[in-house]
Amino acid sequence: MTIDEIRGKDSRELKLDVQALRKELFGLHFRGAAEEISHTSRFRAIRRTIARINTVLRQREIAAVQGQG
Repeated sequence: MTIDEIRGKDSRELKLDVQALRKELFGLHFRGAAEEISHTSRFRAIRRTIARINTVLRQREIAAVQGQG
């Protein structure tokens, strides 16, 4: 997911995306303990996407507070 796609979504959708990505990451960790995973780069991609989403959510939160003040 690119940063432009992330910024195009509303905050509610982004929070749902973070939940889904965390579930996927947990599943990958769980599968990795039981068997060998062929696409280990997916771990890094998921973590980075979660970080991008959290960054955008935080930017929106800061902008909302500054707009009120």
